[in-house]
Amino acid sequence: MSQSVVQSVDNVALLPAYLAAGTAVLVLVTDLMLARPRATLAVAAAGALATAFGAALVGAGGERRTFCVGGDCSFVFGGRAALVGAVFALLTLGVLGLSGGHLRAGRAPVGEYAFLLACSMTGGVVLGAAGDLITLIVALETLTLPLYVLVGLRRGSVASAEAAVTFFVVSVVATALSLLGAALLYAVTGGLHLGRLGAALDERPELLDLPLTTAAVALLVLGLAFKVAAVPFHAWAPATYDGAPLPVAAYLSTASKLGGVVALLAVVGTALPADRTGPVLALLAVLTMTVGNLVALRQRRTVRLLAWSSVAQAGYILAPLGALALAAGRTDEARAGAYAAAVAYAVFFVLLELAAFAGVTALRPADADGGTLDDLRGAARRHPWLGAGLALALIGLAGLPPGLAGLFAKVTVVRSLLDGGAGWLALVVAVNAVVGLAYYLRLAARLYAPPASAGVTSVAASPARVVAAVLAVATVAAVVVGFAPQLVLDLAAR
Repeated sequence: MSQSVVQSVDNVALLPAYLAAGTAVLVLVTDLMLARPRATLAVAAAGALATAFGAALVGAGGERRTFCVGGDCSFVFGGRAALVGAVFALLTLGVLGLSGGHLRAGRAPVGEYAFLLACSMTGGVVLGAAGDLITLIVALETLTLPLYVLVGLRRGSVASAEAAVTFFVVSVVATALSLLGAALLYAVTGGLHLGRLGAALDERPELLDLPLTTAAVALLVLGLAFKVAAVPFHAWAPATYDGAPLPVAAYLSTASKLGGVVALLAVVGTALPADRTGPVLALLAVLTMTVGNLVALRQRRTVRLLAWSSVAQAGYILAPLGALALAAGRTDEARAGAYAAAVAYAVFFVLLELAAFAGVTALRPADADGGTLDDLRGAARRHPWLGAGLALALIGLAGLPPGLAGLFAKVTVVRSLLDGGAGWLALVVAVNAVVGLAYYLRLAARLYAPPASAGVTSVAASPARVVAAVLAVATVAAVVVGFAPQLVLDLAAR
């Protein structure tokens, strides 16, 4: 009896994706019919909130599967997918809040700007639930493609145009590598679903000795490493972040990196052999955190410092996966701990990074770039609450109390490495965390330094209330998560 090829569809599982895609459509319709920027932004914000609520609601009901043929499903929405979808939606809401000054300056059309953010959010929501390589890569590109336009959407800015071209060229190369790797894996195994790929390679170990399999695994992992901005595939990140408008740079450094991490975890955790990917990921983690921290020490521009620090943070996120290089790290318990640690660290990083960019946006003139570190000198003396929010975010990224979210994130990574027998990698993480203290604390101290001397550009005198609200909410969220981190870890483990 032949197997039915009719796929079952669970519309409840697809509800968060429906809400995200519906938001993009409603934004376009609102902008066309009303042509009122505030109404367009209100629709986008309401849609992002509805998407976050829908993801949490569906995730609370247990795992749901749809687009299934036999036991293989292309869309699997569980606790981890709900966490990822909610984070993407809330990130979109936060970035909309940061974008007021940029949009009021008339440098970007409001309707197109909000539509592109909503499209990117849709890709992020689908990415967290992807069950096969086609869905995974399409969702990742849906997340990334709007960002090319957002980076270069600022009218009259050569820096934005250059950043957009750089980002586009590098991302196209990364996508080509990922697609070629997926095609070669299909040629070797005859499957595209993540679970089927993993089972095929486990049941037929002779496939692992084929040069074609090695090439497929390498191309897929390296293509996704571009998205995470892992060294040596990181060169696009600092120039792109610095050339983009501040709100777009905030979204790039958080949503784009989270998407790359989720995609990498999906293929490494389910589809690819751990003994082949583990050594590669360990090497990438060491290079990424070390190069990111060392180069960040030399930065004088604020956004470039945050960009290089986010490269280093990508190394910390990848570090738990490096434990897969050892047999002790490939037990079921150690693997589950490594995956949960990577997801949890990514969530903590996203919160703190958004707060950091919100602080820089609040302390700079409307629609200005990030400026230099000297431009923020004495900013906390003029705006104590805003300065305190930015300082707390920087301290959290450094992993020091009272930034408990960042502290717990690094402890979680180190614990997962020790449980996996990778004590040497835990030591590398600890040493790099100490190096990172230098530039995070230097910037935090500069906020409270005596006022800048004459001739140095001053910070904004009256930051927008919405930007200040985003900074406050992100900071409070980071503090709350720092006091209850096990909630995030439990969701990441599901």
